Amino acid sequence: VKHVEEADFKLREEERSWALAHQFTASLNEGSNTVFVESTNFQHQDWKFMIQPLFPLREDGEVNASKASLNFSLSDHAQISDDVSQLTNWLILGPFLAKSKVTENLRANKEIHLARLYETEKGIITWEMPKVELVTDVFGAHPLWGSLYDWNYHTAGLAWAIGKLGHFTGKQQYNDYLYDYCNFMLNISPYIEHEKYTINKLNSRFSKLWHSQLLDFKVAPVLPYAYRLHMEADFEKRAQYEALIAETKRYLLEQQLRLSDGTLARETPFVHTVWVDDMFMGIPFMLQASLSTKDRKEQKSLLDQAAEQVLKFHEKLYDPEQDLYHHAWYSGRPDAKLPYWSRANGWGIWAASEVLLSLPKDHKHYKKILRIYQNHVKGLVKRQNTETGFYPQLLDEPGSFKETSGTAMFTMAIARGINQGWLNRKQYEPYAMNGWKALSSVISEKGEVSDICMGTMCTEDKAYYRNRPVVENDSHGLLGLVIAGIEMQKLMQPNKSIK
Repeated sequence: VKHVEEADFKLREEERSWALAHQFTASLNEGSNTVFVESTNFQHQDWKFMIQPLFPLREDGEVNASKASLNFSLSDHAQISDDVSQLTNWLILGPFLAKSKVTENLRANKEIHLARLYETEKGIITWEMPKVELVTDVFGAHPLWGSLYDWNYHTAGLAWAIGKLGHFTGKQQYNDYLYDYCNFMLNISPYIEHEKYTINKLNSRFSKLWHSQLLDFKVAPVLPYAYRLHMEADFEKRAQYEALIAETKRYLLEQQLRLSDGTLARETPFVHTVWVDDMFMGIPFMLQASLSTKDRKEQKSLLDQAAEQVLKFHEKLYDPEQDLYHHAWYSGRPDAKLPYWSRANGWGIWAASEVLLSLPKDHKHYKKILRIYQNHVKGLVKRQNTETGFYPQLLDEPGSFKETSGTAMFTMAIARGINQGWLNRKQYEPYAMNGWKALSSVISEKGEVSDICMGTMCTEDKAYYRNRPVVENDSHGLLGLVIAGIEMQKLMQPNKSIK
């Protein structure tokens, strides 16, 4: 791989990978291969070397299509222990003068003998590890994607939910959770920028704080900030909250990938894929941002856009025969039918219910969205297990495993509908009560919550969804559970003041 001058080194963050400026082809054997990289005409003390496969990797480590997985590691090298291989993927040797005999031998033999000394014009050198930088992390991080301390939609969503619980109950410890989470992220943000772009740790624990191109990490995590901004008139760091929300609005309205009709879209797994998940990733922020602005024109514009997004998603993803949402829609293959995944339907109905809470009843789209919500509820309750109260992982497959996050969101949405008068209490209260019974059964005496499906990509393969692991205390499930608890409290004790 030839040396690339610093001026030519281009690195652009995409949704789940990085766009690098140069490409090369390598013939690899099945199994372990040694990659030998030589940098020549080297002029800079501060240099970077990065490499990634061209084919995109899924979050679960699998690859798209039939290409084999590619992992960069020193773990197969006989002279390197597992402890060392966990610290670095590379060994380095040099620098040398341009016409050194050592470089000629290395180029010919590509030898890596760790216990060998090399005599050069500059003295004796040996193979070394690159400098190991200390980066932010969390001890014993679990669950892997649904933790309580990352920068993403579900962790921030949980902080938002707990903050709402604080305002509902009047208990300060819940409000403090929201404040601590938001302020912690603001405090570490400058260091994460340094960590990501100065010492080149592109995928460290909180790296998505900077320059993500995905709603999951760019927009939805700002929900608790927008919520606090309109709930409290004066607090420390308010100016930083305002700046973050303004930046997020600019991104969402001017830079976010969309279809030609304005529907929020993604690059993965194909460019211009529409995920029902993004109803939650984008719409609630629009609503919260509308509440935090004093500009009436901007407020109306954000409300209008939130309502229009519900209609656009509904047009592409909703199956009127099932009254359910497909997980995603491929613009290049509009006839592809993805499964009716439980949590995806949960994101959809949650977002629609937030819009109904925010829109004036005389808004031009209010009645349309109310019908969308009501029809979706009709489709959902048909899939509830009448004995357990749970909804299955795949809504059209009763035999697929019971799943907590979807059950929580559906229970919340039904209880909210009864509380707001969108649903008939006599008809739908049994579904809400049965759902709450199910949720109570997965909460242990210690407060541990089980049977939550871990983070999931989208695919036409139903087996992928059937075989997803379930974990405990995953924030994907906890945020819906907290809001379901609030709505159920209102449902069961509508006249009781909670303090």
